[in-house]
Amino acid sequence: MRGVKVVCIGILLISCLVAVSTAFYVPGVAPQDFADGDSVSIKSVKMASSKRPKLPYPYYYLPFCRPSSMHHKHENLGEVLRGDRITNTPYELVMNKNISCRLLCRGKDYLEKGYTKDEISKFESFIRAEYRVHWILDNLPVATRVEFEGTNKYIRGYPVGFVDYTHGVHLFNHVTIVGKIHPSLDGTTHRIVGFEVRARSVSVDRYVGNVGSEDDMSCKIKPVSDSVGGLVLKSDEMNTERKFPIIWSYSVQWERSDVAWASRWDTFLSSEDPQIHWFSIINSLVTVLFLSGIMAFIIVRALRRDIAKYNEQDKEEALEQTGWKLVHGDVFRAPRRGFWLAVLYGTGVQLLCVFSASIILAMLGMLSPASRGSLVTAGILLFVFFGLIGGYYGARLYKTLQGEKWKRAAFTTATFLPSVIFGISFILNFFIWGRKSSGAVPFTTMIMLVLLWFFISLPLVYVGYFFGYRKNPYEHPVRTKRLVRPIPKQVWYMHPILSTLLAGTLPFGAVFIELFFILNAIWDNQYYYLFGFLFLVFIILLLSCAEIAVVM
Repeated sequence: MRGVKVVCIGILLISCLVAVSTAFYVPGVAPQDFADGDSVSIKSVKMASSKRPKLPYPYYYLPFCRPSSMHHKHENLGEVLRGDRITNTPYELVMNKNISCRLLCRGKDYLEKGYTKDEISKFESFIRAEYRVHWILDNLPVATRVEFEGTNKYIRGYPVGFVDYTHGVHLFNHVTIVGKIHPSLDGTTHRIVGFEVRARSVSVDRYVGNVGSEDDMSCKIKPVSDSVGGLVLKSDEMNTERKFPIIWSYSVQWERSDVAWASRWDTFLSSEDPQIHWFSIINSLVTVLFLSGIMAFIIVRALRRDIAKYNEQDKEEALEQTGWKLVHGDVFRAPRRGFWLAVLYGTGVQLLCVFSASIILAMLGMLSPASRGSLVTAGILLFVFFGLIGGYYGARLYKTLQGEKWKRAAFTTATFLPSVIFGISFILNFFIWGRKSSGAVPFTTMIMLVLLWFFISLPLVYVGYFFGYRKNPYEHPVRTKRLVRPIPKQVWYMHPILSTLLAGTLPFGAVFIELFFILNAIWDNQYYYLFGFLFLVFIILLLSCAEIAVVM
């Protein structure tokens, strides 16, 4: 009971620390009011695609129009690891003021400068890979409205362009920015509750007026005709000397909305088909019931057979132990690799605390998707601080297994799993660096993670081992015999490798549906928000792991 109390108190303290650390800026808690005429800024986040290799890129990796001065926002740890690179854009918005057409990238002899063949080819490759642009307006992500089966659905981001197999690759060079506003409580200001972009492809010939003027930023666009239409990119017909002209423009529309500010994220967080998640839970419950039936069958069969044999024997013959009583004196014998068992046990306790605290904090709304990167940041910080609890329980088991080199065990516990993850990530990061993707972790961020690892996590694990090793070892319910009973040769399916694969298959089958949604949200830059379902599946996972441990 004391051990359970220690875990509960540790989870509570770390949860409070994370809650305090993220309480300075939690989007969704403090709304921002805009009066008529106030400037509203659009910030770029990244470009991402759902097609392979699904690498994010900075917005200005493509030669879009740049502002006169670039300002980069300082991202948190989670945003950096997600590949977000938040910068300002040249789009100028004024609250509640519509703009019919406005030019970007203007200047003297602008059209004559144009874009090179390599730049046009880069646009084409991103359009064919179905990359989407991600912006934010008042911390609200941009969305594109599409009609599906008679209903309007919103997809994050807007495409760079589209492929028309009749005419070629079209570039979206004109965007209509739709800001949806809701009146604030006093009625004199507005709150942004929606951000939508309607992209269009407009050829240069459809623009009316002097688009090269440095002073006149207004523009007009002629309707589509048989002679002029969208902006079609044809890099294969260009040479190194020819420049391809592109005109960038935008429109702004402000629309009144009945959606309250507190419900503005419902567009992204509403569940389209919750039945699949209920199916996931039912599937997990069936797996648990299956394991429960196997466990009950094995235990009842073994006990019934042994008890019947004991009843049939005489008292003198009953003195000789048979059945499961033959091994009760060897069950708690220290294994040959007790050192690694203690290391993995401590790491497992640490991960269990991290997942439990993260899910609880997310269910309480402290890790809302509105706060970008908060879930990843909280997970890393929780793993660092929960090294104290993992070291404590790893030391208790290590002392029970009669281990003596607790300092070495503490160092291995603190470095084994992080070393594996850091090593694999470091190697993969070189390939991502080579692709110039924003998903590559910057060198300074890697240094910061190493400092967190060696100067916070490692000392906390040592502290946990120090106090845990001073405690009394776990008491076994039976005494271990001095003579080691030889283990008979096992059948082929009891080989450790096969047993490990079998032991992991059933728990994985209990959570694979929900795991699919989590990984899909990570790779497709979507939001995962069904933490209630995830909590139920997590409880079922713990039950299935406990039962498979008994069965195996």
